[in-house]
Amino acid sequence: MYDLAIIGAGINGCSVAYEFTQEGKRVILFDMNKIAGGGSGAAGAFISPKFSKVGELKELLHDAFTYSMNYYNQHFPHLIKNVPLLHIAQNEADEDSLRVYKQNSSLELLTPPTSYVNSLSKEAQAKENVSINAGLVNAELMCQAMAKSAKVVKHEVKELVYDDGLWIIDEIYAVKEVVLATGAYKKLINEPYINLRGVWGHRIDVSTTSENPYSLHQFVSISSSSEGKMAIGATHNVHYHPQTTKEAYNIQNGREELLEKASRTLKLDNIKIEKDYMGLRSGSFDYMPLLGKLVMSQETLQNNSINFKTKKPNFKEYDYYPNLSMINGSGGYGFVLAPYLAKILKEHILQDKEISGRISPARFFARYAKKL
Repeated sequence: MYDLAIIGAGINGCSVAYEFTQEGKRVILFDMNKIAGGGSGAAGAFISPKFSKVGELKELLHDAFTYSMNYYNQHFPHLIKNVPLLHIAQNEADEDSLRVYKQNSSLELLTPPTSYVNSLSKEAQAKENVSINAGLVNAELMCQAMAKSAKVVKHEVKELVYDDGLWIIDEIYAVKEVVLATGAYKKLINEPYINLRGVWGHRIDVSTTSENPYSLHQFVSISSSSEGKMAIGATHNVHYHPQTTKEAYNIQNGREELLEKASRTLKLDNIKIEKDYMGLRSGSFDYMPLLGKLVMSQETLQNNSINFKTKKPNFKEYDYYPNLSMINGSGGYGFVLAPYLAKILKEHILQDKEISGRISPARFFARYAKKL
């Protein structure tokens, strides 16, 4: 008997596994492929805030960035590289956002050496930028380290049935609590208000004679160099989905796009592509993550005492699946958000602490019910 089953072994699922195994809970972790076999394994795994003027996502990512930098350095110091980050505006709107960000940020702002700035492309030098102390983690090794104390099973879960206080998984496993961390892949709980968007990510590891001491973000993300190697990646294809697109993803076109966009920021000499990483990342349509219990839509809609047209819905009035939660929709910020969200979810499940409505899946049900 397991205390918790997690379905999906990307950074979200592995972060939850780590939180609960640290509490002495017995955890089983399922994935249809392998640990970090999807979008998480293809991520550049940059630890960065959101450089924008204002907004809920900016505030959430600021808190998550501060938390996660401390978290990785405390628990996995051998898997994080503390490296300065240079974020360069793509256009005039970005430049305006960066100016406002720098005026109001509580983070320590850095001034990159003139010699380094001069090594960038003329286009990049002409744009507004911001630099901070940030981090870079090894995506696959980090997920593996987090999942070390859990039982990891390579298995595509197809059915969840709640029976007599337990969740039965494919008629094989019985668990008390389930956390869905399946990203933008096939839904196990078919609720119409949960509609995640999948974005295909592609990263290439390259060898090059060019040196780069910073993590660079502009049109794509470019890691700092180490022993003549660096990573170039982007969440850049909103049309390709491995479960629905008939044609195979064109790897060569993806490589060319990444290298062309990288060249707009930094000159790379003697490039050789060493390895490709690809996977589907999930995002929500309001760009905020989804964390917490799932609403049972049919049962809740039948409750005549609830006013679904109200501007301020009371999520406590809804009916929820017992002992079933979700962590999803982090987009390109998975390695920033996951440790922070996993802590919140652990405290919610074990200590009954409330999760903010701005990240609860119930917010999407409220919008769905209002339309009906």
